[in-house]
Amino acid sequence: MNKVKNRVLEQLAVKFENQDKFSIPDVLSVAEDMGWTRSNAYTFLNAYPKLGKKGRYGVYNLEAALIPFRSTVQNIGVTSISNGEVFIPEADPTFVAWGNFADVSKIIKSGIFYPTYVTGLSGNGKTFMIEQACAKAGREYVRVQISPETDEDDLIGGFRLLNGETIFQKGPVIKAMEAGAILLIDEIDRGTNKIMALQGVLEGKPVLIKKTGQIIKPANGFNVIATANTKGKGSDDGRFSAATIIDEAFLERFTITIEQAYPTSSIEKKIVMKHMEKFNCEDVEFADLLVAWADTIRKTYEDDGIDEVISTRRLCHIVQTFSIFNKRDKAVELCVNRFDGDTKEAFLDLYTKVDATVSGIGEYPNTTGTTDFNSDVEGTSQF
Repeated sequence: MNKVKNRVLEQLAVKFENQDKFSIPDVLSVAEDMGWTRSNAYTFLNAYPKLGKKGRYGVYNLEAALIPFRSTVQNIGVTSISNGEVFIPEADPTFVAWGNFADVSKIIKSGIFYPTYVTGLSGNGKTFMIEQACAKAGREYVRVQISPETDEDDLIGGFRLLNGETIFQKGPVIKAMEAGAILLIDEIDRGTNKIMALQGVLEGKPVLIKKTGQIIKPANGFNVIATANTKGKGSDDGRFSAATIIDEAFLERFTITIEQAYPTSSIEKKIVMKHMEKFNCEDVEFADLLVAWADTIRKTYEDDGIDEVISTRRLCHIVQTFSIFNKRDKAVELCVNRFDGDTKEAFLDLYTKVDATVSGIGEYPNTTGTTDFNSDVEGTSQF
């Protein structure tokens, strides 16, 4: 509580530089974004001397409480401190353009403010696609990773102590706006209602930094693209337990939603081969087998025959592991160890059926629990 109280006093000292007497509306003007209600504001003010009333509200003297904060904020500056978050990403030689890449590239090249929401299962290249579209277009971008702890301070900015002075550090959102960059909000469905601080940003209009009174106008070219595993309605099947339900008014500010699926087998093979080239472990047969294996698992997943999938990202992890150990079975086993016992057993059992060069990966016997895969494996006999 003391930490929040001090934060309120600090912001009152900044916003009301020459004022010592405060009412409930004054406190709420700096504390509402922290979730404070009128009751919280009254409890806070009631600890200080009451001077009387102004209209319907009591007025309280906070002069003594503000002295230590006034002594530090009188030299407050507004700075970016570091612009390292804003940069043009490098083109990655392993990237293969496919699916929605052409559409995302057009949006980025247009320079138009066009908030875009990209949704799809984990590991299918959503974030990588946006990054590489920026690289191809030569556009600066800023990536913000959302978590349940992300709040307005993380996004818009907040006060930091630098060389003994209190400095307002602009957050990545403000830096992207000023630079006219692409703001990539990654895993936006992992946030809480604190991400509502971005609602004004998603309108493409000037934004008021409440803590400093500065108004930031978005430079030409500024745009927001968000990625998520869900459509903002939560995860019904529990696969993405950290995914939250996003406010409908917030979602409505995205102009379009792009649905990203896993790549086709031919595209996925190109991706796998690119990674084999990167790690100097080319094996065309192994690439074919991995792609067929992942495709069979995904089809079984879609038919509700299993609860997990092998993502494109996991195939790339297998390639990297193969480059280290030079053993197909070991690479596959190490990279599916993260799944629960039954799923891992099923995945490994299936791989032994598509790859004649290995057998009995790990110590898992065949079980009736893997029969769902058997009919699908016939379609991969050409490998």
